[in-house]
Amino acid sequence: MVRSTRSMDWGFPRWRAYGAEREAVKVRLCDRHGCDKPGDRPAPKSPNSPERWYFCEEHAGEYNRNWNYFEGLTAEEAAQREADERRTADGYSESKHNAWAGPGDGSRSRDEMRALDVLELEPDATFEAVRTAWRRLAKSNHPDIRPGDAEAAKRFQAIQAAYEVLRAAEERRQWRPD
Repeated sequence: MVRSTRSMDWGFPRWRAYGAEREAVKVRLCDRHGCDKPGDRPAPKSPNSPERWYFCEEHAGEYNRNWNYFEGLTAEEAAQREADERRTADGYSESKHNAWAGPGDGSRSRDEMRALDVLELEPDATFEAVRTAWRRLAKSNHPDIRPGDAEAAKRFQAIQAAYEVLRAAEERRQWRPD
């Protein structure tokens, strides 16, 4: 049998896939000590740093579980950074109707999670439980029940705002086409 010295890369169609060169391909290994898998998943070495680690899938998941994006920031700086990033993420707000846009527990947005905290409820509370808690807390903190109590009036306003957030979210869920 005669061995062909002819390349398979000539003419059209190419008989070999693009990117399937004969030369050796450089493979970057995982930066985790002792790992010999390909490191094809970049991860930042520190917040706001252009330097990257390159991990395999397993070690990238481990790194991400332990990552604290707000490490070294005060509460005010963390809130400011979050507000700045929310302001620039307006393009993603249209995905809210898909019920996956929020950073909460997967089914609720962060605002809904905060509203549930104000109403002293668990993340998986039904809307009936929300309504019951709202009525209970609104009655106990109402300005007519506690006249002159500025703290109760503040709590009442927070309870009302939390209920409005959850009511609007429930209405969106009911009208969302599945």
